[in-house]
Amino acid sequence: MKEYKILLSSINDVKEFVSITNDCPFEIDVISGRYAVDAKSIMGIFSLDLEKTLTVTVHGNDKQCEDFADEVKKFMAD
Repeated sequence: MKEYKILLSSINDVKEFVSITNDCPFEIDVISGRYAVDAKSIMGIFSLDLEKTLTVTVHGNDKQCEDFADEVKKFMAD
């Protein structure tokens, strides 16, 4: 399991991020404050405050986490 910080600043960012997560065979959560939603749920992500940095928790092995991080690199927060 690994955690990453991301920013989804547009509707297209959310759509692309959800599309990437739906191709993953493992669980991924997106956390904002005290709310956690399934990263594969576009409605769940839109229910979060997208103006803030989000935490993504990937429940996969090390290789899966690395591959996922490479795919979502453009959304990573500094």
